[in-house]
Amino acid sequence: MDGIIQTPNPVNEPAFDYAPGTATRHTLQATLAAMREETRDLPSIIDGQEITGPVIDVRSPHDHHRIIARTHQAGESGTSLAIVAAMRARHDWAALPFEQRAAVFLRAAELFAGPYRARINATTMLGQGKTAHQAEIDSACELIDFLRFNVHYARKLQFDQPISTHEIWNQVEHRPLDGFVLAITPFNFTAIAGNLPTAPALLGNTVVWKPASSAALSNQVIMDVLREAGLPNGVINLVHGTGPEISNVAMMHPDLAGVHFTGSTQVFKSLWSMVGQNINTYKSYPRLVGETGGKDFIVAHPSADIQALAVGLIRGAFEYQGQKCSAASRAYIPESMWPELSERLIAEVSALKVGDTSDFSNFMGAVIDERAYRKIAAYIDLAKEDSSTTIVTGGTYDDSTGYFIQPTIVLTTDPKHRLMREEIFGPVLTIYCYPDAQYTEMLKLVDETAPYALTGSIFARDRYAILQASNVLRFAAGNFYINDKCTGAVVGQQPFGGGRASGTNDKAGSPLNLLRWINMRTVKENLKPPLAVGYPYML
Repeated sequence: MDGIIQTPNPVNEPAFDYAPGTATRHTLQATLAAMREETRDLPSIIDGQEITGPVIDVRSPHDHHRIIARTHQAGESGTSLAIVAAMRARHDWAALPFEQRAAVFLRAAELFAGPYRARINATTMLGQGKTAHQAEIDSACELIDFLRFNVHYARKLQFDQPISTHEIWNQVEHRPLDGFVLAITPFNFTAIAGNLPTAPALLGNTVVWKPASSAALSNQVIMDVLREAGLPNGVINLVHGTGPEISNVAMMHPDLAGVHFTGSTQVFKSLWSMVGQNINTYKSYPRLVGETGGKDFIVAHPSADIQALAVGLIRGAFEYQGQKCSAASRAYIPESMWPELSERLIAEVSALKVGDTSDFSNFMGAVIDERAYRKIAAYIDLAKEDSSTTIVTGGTYDDSTGYFIQPTIVLTTDPKHRLMREEIFGPVLTIYCYPDAQYTEMLKLVDETAPYALTGSIFARDRYAILQASNVLRFAAGNFYINDKCTGAVVGQQPFGGGRASGTNDKAGSPLNLLRWINMRTVKENLKPPLAVGYPYML
């Protein structure tokens, strides 16, 4: 007789601190040194086969003269092959018992936690410009957490069954979607790159995965680990290429069943439009799950702890160069607090070191590429030229070796300034000082200023002020923090996602996201079928 198989209870993966003298620091530094001398060829992986094609160079953001990898572009023809492979693998993968699929991803989690930990962190540092700490909490811990917690949540979902009677036995089956899933992943979180294709795959779906070109080095390690963990050929097909090349094929295909996306708001809107335009082409209605942009806020009440606020502002705005969709980008500070707070911010920010993240004394690295560098620099130039803005600290940038931008704080007298409304995605924090007595009016301003609703936080000791902010800003952030920075959501603790222009709020790291990749079938078995046509009322 088959047993009811339980999956392991997950716990959040502990983060290594890489302090001086630790074995983990030595191993990571040795791996970094070895990989700096490599230039890895990164083929597309379609149906388990390495597919080569025209090559595009991948460079380190902190040293743009150094080529660290070459990606082989699959283009439109490769995307078509990937769809064929995904559709061919569908039946056998979905037919595997859940625990057999789960075992692949649990095994992958152990590989990331052990022999591949230094490698996934090192590739994230070299290719995406993360510090050892930012890489550890992302490409190791969060990725491992996604794999373990998704298995746990998926199993729990299977136990959620409808009620039955002694005469009627009702059941719900969790089928995969009817087609393939397109996963489009960003550069800024290796964990997201791993989660977007594997979450649908765990539920029995097969996937075409388009990674960000600038994250190709770490993303190839993810594929290496999944293959070593026993993922069958064709279940996840990694396709290098431009967005238009891949979407022009995948988004037009009749078997498109879903899109799992993290990236810019504009790109997600364009994908949504493509689905709308092609709705008569598809065999089913594609599921669209997207986490997009943010213009995330920190609000300080006059009762706030000023030192906790200063730390929250700096870490929230400048960790990973502000290249988090959750990064603090606008702040609202009481006028009475600003003189003392500004002194603390200037002192702390001026002391931050910026450089090659292989140097563990650096707090920040370079922004991801030239395009991002020029966009962020243009916002800083705007702050220098506009009469309503003043640069408090930072404001310099240099791309002679890498795409380095100093952490920058701007003070504005205009609460509706572009710097308070538009997503910058870089180390620029804009602050507006409000009259202490206008806290209520200011909260409404926060809610109405930007089109996004991803993250936000309130710093206060006054519980009435905290409750008021929580109520007024209820729809301004999908992840709301009290006396903490607005970044750093942990799988299983703070399911992540936002609304408005920030996405569909399907909460990665929770059962809600997994439900989007399930195509339920309800089964009713009548244990006592009726034997007569008529009903009692007819007598």
